Amino acid sequence: MLTMKRALHGCMVFFISLSSAWADAESAAAAYRSGHYGIAFRQYKALAQQDVPEAQFNLALMYRHGRGIPQDDAEAAIWYTRAAEQGVPQAQFNLALMYERGEGVPQDFSQAVMWYEKAAAQGFALAQYHLAKMYSSGQGVTQNEAQALMWTHMAARHGHAKAQSELAYRYATGEGVPQNDTEAAKWLRKAAEQGVAVAQNDLGYMYAAGQGVPQDYTQAAIWIQKAAEQGVADAQHNLGYMYEIGQGVPQDYGEAVKWYRMAAEQGYAEAQNNLAVMYVTGRGVPIDDLQAYAWWNVAAGAGYATAQTNRDRIAEYLTAEQLEAAKKLSGELSRQYGKQIDMPHADDKLPD
Repeated sequence: MLTMKRALHGCMVFFISLSSAWADAESAAAAYRSGHYGIAFRQYKALAQQDVPEAQFNLALMYRHGRGIPQDDAEAAIWYTRAAEQGVPQAQFNLALMYERGEGVPQDFSQAVMWYEKAAAQGFALAQYHLAKMYSSGQGVTQNEAQALMWTHMAARHGHAKAQSELAYRYATGEGVPQNDTEAAKWLRKAAEQGVAVAQNDLGYMYAAGQGVPQDYTQAAIWIQKAAEQGVADAQHNLGYMYEIGQGVPQDYGEAVKWYRMAAEQGYAEAQNNLAVMYVTGRGVPIDDLQAYAWWNVAAGAGYATAQTNRDRIAEYLTAEQLEAAKKLSGELSRQYGKQIDMPHADDKLPD
């Protein structure tokens, strides 16, 4: 009976200790959320020194980002290590990232792989994705594309958007897997629904082409517009084209010009060419041969052959004064928007 009482007393002390630690952790979290970082730091440090893993992780975060204490990557690594050794997957991942980058610890790809593996084994998607990259590049581990694919697939299944997008690319191109447009579209949709702009644009393209999904120009326009609104120049150009011809959206030259211009101002040569076509034909903008020449000249400077042809053709119709003014305008546009950011592929030429 005495032994039983002692055992029960020990359990009571243990539970009281846990309850106290939980209350302190909640207090620290509340202080952190309210911006009282100094208070949160002191409370987390006290708990961390008692080997509370979540407190060790949060203390490491505060050192890492300089919240309530001067920023100190070396201290962050120490506390991430203590939390990681107790199995906290976020700590294992963050520690691996520090080893990969050489931040707070000497750069060590083998250590990075070890900690990525520990977090990945617990289903931590970010670690799975980074581990796939390590296997693909052969950093810290023997290069192994089969392992890279496996971990990419695992990360994608656990909801990692970039992994989903990369897996879609593999299925679309047949890189490491049998080519399968249906699988490509499936993974693109998952990434697109998480807001990955490139995936949104690519999914829109697949709807437009009827690859892996039934052809549906309305759905194509919806997804391409989502990417365009995130600033993807290729999507902006594609959306402009859809508005120009009325594909999946009502024909609207003003909207076409708007989206062409947005892509053109990012240095997208094909959109610059098409914007010039709109100026010379007066669709969505007043006819302006000087603007047309200027934008064609910018696109021509990026090596876009169709723009070179169009520029030379319209130059024949300009007076010497107009040509001089058009060249000056082109110089101004080139300084702002002359960088080519994507390879052109359209063949829109100046109408005869």
